[in-house]
Amino acid sequence: MNTNFHIALVGNPNAGKTSLFNELTGMHQKVGNFPGVTVDKKVGSFQVAPNMQVNLIDLPGTYSLYPRRADEWVAYKVLLQQDELIKPDMILLVADASNLRRNLLFCSQIIDLKIPVVVALTMTDLAKEKGMKIDVPGLEIELGVSIIPVNPRKQKGIETLKKAIENVIVNNSKPSSAEFIYSSMLAPKAISEVQQLFPALSNYKAIHYLINHESFAISAAHNNAIEKIELRNKFNPTKTQAEEIMQRYARIKHIMQQTVVESDPLQKSLRTEKMDNFLLHKTWGYVILLSVLFLLFQSVFWLAKFPMDFIEWIFGILGGWFTTMLPNNWLGDLFINGFLAGLSGIMIFVPQIMILFGLITLLEDSGYMARISFLTDKLMRKSGLNGKSVMPMISGFACAVPAIMSARNIENKKERLLTIMVTPLLSCSARLPVYTILISLIIPSQIYLGFISLQGLVMMGLYLFGTMMALLVAWVMKWFIRSTERSFFILELPTYRSPRWKNMFYTMYEKARIFVFDAGKIIMLISLLLWVLSSFGPGEQMQELKKAYAQKIEVVRKEEKASMLREQKNELLQHSYAGIIGKQLEPAIQPLGFDWKIGIALITSFAAREVFVGTMATLYSVGENESGDNKTLTQKMALAVNDKGEKVYTLATGLSLLIFYVLAMQCMSTIAIVKKETRSWKWPIIQLFYMTGLAYFCSLIIYQLLK
Repeated sequence: MNTNFHIALVGNPNAGKTSLFNELTGMHQKVGNFPGVTVDKKVGSFQVAPNMQVNLIDLPGTYSLYPRRADEWVAYKVLLQQDELIKPDMILLVADASNLRRNLLFCSQIIDLKIPVVVALTMTDLAKEKGMKIDVPGLEIELGVSIIPVNPRKQKGIETLKKAIENVIVNNSKPSSAEFIYSSMLAPKAISEVQQLFPALSNYKAIHYLINHESFAISAAHNNAIEKIELRNKFNPTKTQAEEIMQRYARIKHIMQQTVVESDPLQKSLRTEKMDNFLLHKTWGYVILLSVLFLLFQSVFWLAKFPMDFIEWIFGILGGWFTTMLPNNWLGDLFINGFLAGLSGIMIFVPQIMILFGLITLLEDSGYMARISFLTDKLMRKSGLNGKSVMPMISGFACAVPAIMSARNIENKKERLLTIMVTPLLSCSARLPVYTILISLIIPSQIYLGFISLQGLVMMGLYLFGTMMALLVAWVMKWFIRSTERSFFILELPTYRSPRWKNMFYTMYEKARIFVFDAGKIIMLISLLLWVLSSFGPGEQMQELKKAYAQKIEVVRKEEKASMLREQKNELLQHSYAGIIGKQLEPAIQPLGFDWKIGIALITSFAAREVFVGTMATLYSVGENESGDNKTLTQKMALAVNDKGEKVYTLATGLSLLIFYVLAMQCMSTIAIVKKETRSWKWPIIQLFYMTGLAYFCSLIIYQLLK
């Protein structure tokens, strides 16, 4: 039978909650290592038994039932039965076995709500590596709930977990009778009076009504009644919360002594402390951080060079082969210069994207990424931000859209808005193809000291430049965005651990898949559209040009025919619809060193920055590719000249274009998500204008200085 049974999935951040949700429901979501990645309720369903289906609600990760961030309030209101749409019948609580003491705080709070609970114990392999031995049956007796060890990544314990959930449903199991706090020592009279208003409340839930009733979906009369109860009993929320936490940790200490054996925890702590003394040193910590970033961007060029060269060679061969095999008509031209050129613009950058995100995943898994937040907090504060802004900003190196969404974990509204406004200045993965092709055009492939790549240094410089500009803009904006809120930076530093190689390879595969199938669709669509715009133009003008060149080609010598064909294609391109658009834009961008072809790319890449490469591939294929020519896009761009016969991609033009792409807002998705997060068009419009103006101004200075 089908059921309307609703289960809320909860747990601390990084406890493996989203992995378990994916395994149970079969739905795929982003798995993050930092609080605030899962910011909305996500719902799935799964079979716990034949003909028995349940609904699973994945709630944002939270450390306790005292919410501060927007995403914690989402989870809190569901658990306190204050969400209008979701009323959970039971709770599936994910607890990290390797950090059991911390996880038991939230676990004990959930149990005290008196809703049926099943605990999924994750990270048991890491707990074993730490030398921890957990008496699971003993822990079940102490907590009064079923505890099932699981490993979602290896599908271990999943069927046992489903059986435990089925048992709760079939037997209509009652909540645990365990009490983790002594209500008589907190506010017994106030609790009793609230329970008279709401008879179904547990003692602990009544405390939350006293503390947060203003945010609950209750009547004005009940709100006023609770206010009077607080005044009459001199109820102190802060004192009550502090006493509650102390009581809980005293009980947790007892439970840990009874059920958990920790092998030499002091030695483990000392090892982490010794590493942190070095990696978080006030001087060497920053040197190490810059060295890690340096190696990261060097590796993007070192490791990706050979697969990129191979892919480029394959597409060069394919282009030449299809040119000889396909008929010389518009259909053949569409396939070679539209489809194949667009596909090459997608595939060539897959190795670099895979390598970059594989290395970032290693940093996250090892625990070092959290140290980056700690190291940069002081710098962030000077710019009007704090260390919590680092995670969205680092995520911005991947994509600004989820990065801006994850800014919800910043409690301070001013700092959250500043983070949203500057995160798009961080160089996302969409810019990587643009950087790569332009750097390879204007920067020599030189190696210093046997391992330092000049191109890798320039790549790192672009990322650092974007970061510095983000901090500078935040510093300027903080004077215009006023707020009286105080901010605090509290960060849990995880223990160092060996990276999960399977996780790294999965991330590499996922990022490549997303790039090819998501961004690739846009690139391919625009490539084909560009082929149409580049191949056709106002009828009479194009026909006259074709007739004029047909007459010229008939009378020229054989050795001049190839040159005349190239001249014809270039002339036709300039008079096509794409050429007309580019020529109209050219006067505005000429001071930056850009020609009309670059102008077209600037327009098309507003859909997605990486479209720049596909645009250039199409324009140069349509404009300059002759029969049998299998030159790569980089070679074609390197040989490109303007109407005066001057080289297009000089050092001045290349750097100007790189700086423009570092700073410009060229992503429709980012504008849409900023509007959604700020609930106003005001901020995305300000963002669009300030980023475009900043990009134009900086590019103008660079070009005028270097030309």
